[in-house]
Amino acid sequence: MRFVIVIVALLAGLLATPLYSADMPVVSEHSLAQAPAAVTLNGKPLFYVRHRALSLMPRERAALISERLVRLARSPLVSPADVHAVEAETVTDIIAGDTLILTVTDDDARAEGKTRHELVQSYLDVIRKALEDYHNDYSVQSLIKGAGLTIAATILLALLLLIIKRSYPVVRNTIESWSGTRIRDLKIQSFEIVSAGRITQVILSAVRWIRILAVFLLVCVYLLSVLSFFPWTRRFAPLLLHYLTNPLVTAVKAVADYLPNLFFIAVIVVIAYFISRLMKVIIGEIGKGTISIPGFYPEWAEPTYKICRFLVIAFAVTVAFPYLPGSESPAFKGISIFLGVLFSLGSTSAVANVVAGIIITYMRAYHIGDRIKVGDTVGDVVEKNLLITRLRTIKNVDVTIPNSLLLSSHVLNYSSSVQEYGLILNTSVTIGYDTPWRQVHELLISAARRTEHVLELPEPFILQTALNDFYVTYELNAYTDKPNRMANLYSQLHQNIQDTFNEAGVEIMSPHYSQLRDGNTVTVPEQFRPAGYVPPSFRVSKTDD
Repeated sequence: MRFVIVIVALLAGLLATPLYSADMPVVSEHSLAQAPAAVTLNGKPLFYVRHRALSLMPRERAALISERLVRLARSPLVSPADVHAVEAETVTDIIAGDTLILTVTDDDARAEGKTRHELVQSYLDVIRKALEDYHNDYSVQSLIKGAGLTIAATILLALLLLIIKRSYPVVRNTIESWSGTRIRDLKIQSFEIVSAGRITQVILSAVRWIRILAVFLLVCVYLLSVLSFFPWTRRFAPLLLHYLTNPLVTAVKAVADYLPNLFFIAVIVVIAYFISRLMKVIIGEIGKGTISIPGFYPEWAEPTYKICRFLVIAFAVTVAFPYLPGSESPAFKGISIFLGVLFSLGSTSAVANVVAGIIITYMRAYHIGDRIKVGDTVGDVVEKNLLITRLRTIKNVDVTIPNSLLLSSHVLNYSSSVQEYGLILNTSVTIGYDTPWRQVHELLISAARRTEHVLELPEPFILQTALNDFYVTYELNAYTDKPNRMANLYSQLHQNIQDTFNEAGVEIMSPHYSQLRDGNTVTVPEQFRPAGYVPPSFRVSKTDD
């Protein structure tokens, strides 16, 4: 019921809309005065006045004749039979009782292409018929008939709306029950294109809109019918019908006029679509390695396809733009310029990131899954697009880095050469000069081989990087193919170095260590000390003076 009330209110607003629009062409006062004017009664045009009489213009004559006809029609003392013509030498007067309705001149007859007698006779027939129709329309019998038809139309409308209201839940429940049975998933072999639930929702939406449209049409037909039942509102029925049909007619005419442009746009869209599909096939084969182009890497295939597709779409839009509806209107051009300015001013950083993302892609600086370091951030690449790169650190913290920042920074990639060369883990220890360097080498290499995921080949190697004042700096280098586990590998490697040196009884002098053997135990853990170990003490010797 609320929906019906809203529709009625909207239609009432349409009826209240003035017939004049600012978009209508402006007509000068002079041309309007000289134009043919219609003589009306109860909103119905009877005939046209095309010539002036004395100082009265056609419009003024028509208004005066219409006013007289209204007075005669409302007078109970005048009947259509009372209307007759009185001939004069150059004019003919049409009179009803003592009231002059109009004077017909020879100029009026020439304007209509008839003789004065023929024109007078046609006016008499039209006026008598109009007065008779007016009396019939406003008779008691006509008003009672209109009231009865209105009641019948109201009852019929209520019944139809009740049927729609009661039947809609039944139809909805029936369609929902068909989901999975009569309405099935749309598949190609095992690939599901559209699920049965989605199809059901589309059908339910269509039924809901059909219901709304049916209610709207019923209310419109009801209003048109009721308005035509009574003489006071009968003139509004064609106006309402015009308001309802004019947008539809205008839309159909606009579509018909736009068909050539629409066909041109369709051709552009089809060509762009097939070019895009052809590029996808060719570049897809390049990505698979089926087609090889020197200097073009397979991982470039997908971003290259996206760039080429964007260029094809941009070119198609540029070509089709002049054929779009409203493209030549000042409003459309103004909005286009406004959006262009907004895009230029507000997307500087975004464009910089997009350009940087394209450059980084073709630089092949890193890939998804690589362990990289940017600035102080070390993590695995979990996402890479034209705007940002997202890293996940060993603490499971996601760090989002704009591509423009990546392009202006140096990027360390720990994974890029793993498969071909392996990643070298390196760590340094300092050992005193009292320990033979060959023994230190053996201990460090043994610690590396104990570490999980350290490769046997290439073999670990040692570099002596410095001879310091109190100790020697040894650098252990070991190969691994698991860069994403660097933190754990370094931890295990350091643990194994401690265990290996403790087992050999070698003290690690890192970072600095000084001692005076005054009875303190060595730094080697107790379980690694030899049996019967006794802390050293000061050796005091007696000298002769």
